[in-house]
Amino acid sequence: MTLLGHDRYCDAIELQVRQLRDVVTADGADLSATVPTCPDWSLEQLVRHTGGALRWVEYIVRTRAQEAVPDKGVHLGEGPEAEGDPAALDAWLAETGEMVVAALREAGPDTKVWAWAGELTSGFWARRMTHELAIHRADATLAAGLPYEVDPEVAVDAIDEWLGIVEYVQRTQPHDAAAELRGPGRSIHLHATDTGPELNAEWVVELAEEGVTWRRGHEKATVALRGPLTDVLLGFYRRLPLDGGRLEVLGERELLDFWLERATFG
Repeated sequence: MTLLGHDRYCDAIELQVRQLRDVVTADGADLSATVPTCPDWSLEQLVRHTGGALRWVEYIVRTRAQEAVPDKGVHLGEGPEAEGDPAALDAWLAETGEMVVAALREAGPDTKVWAWAGELTSGFWARRMTHELAIHRADATLAAGLPYEVDPEVAVDAIDEWLGIVEYVQRTQPHDAAAELRGPGRSIHLHATDTGPELNAEWVVELAEEGVTWRRGHEKATVALRGPLTDVLLGFYRRLPLDGGRLEVLGERELLDFWLERATFG
């Protein structure tokens, strides 16, 4: 696994905040529209959630927090007071992006701060927020009916990170749904069909009695998910239906469905 580097993550956060702002201010964008992939939220609620997460991380990194920080009650702000105002939401999101990127750049990748997945560094948060943005930006573009694009290296790293989180949860915070992923002789292969060998955009996930393990590579598995890289990312994050014509499932579809229902942050 190759991380992208701290500056690259900061650049990606900066870019993706701009791209999310473009969704908010797009002609015809309806901030009250239901987000299909997060149906409990409107587009505006999704953007406020995403910005709030960025401000929470900015607070953790800037204050060098060494223990868990409540995501409410620390005056992070959940967005502008007025609802349904694209200009106000855009301005708040722009300020949010500047704040979190400044805090992360100043801290660098190795500053010790509280985090929740074993890596207690500011670098963890730079990576996590890159992919938080990548996925919620997809949610937003779907709600607005706009096309979605993501840098291929960011997409590959997002899948790496997601698999690493699931593996971590299996190892340290087992719960009923995660425990059900354990079992002998079952595996999942993810295969991006539109990338070259330099990205090595293929993964093998093994569901063993000892827990989930994964590696990059091309191997026969119990079930395979194939398609363009962006679609594989969104399908694996449950943002794109497997039966929508953009992805191909080969082998035991039931195992892939089983995984998607149970693989979580914890």
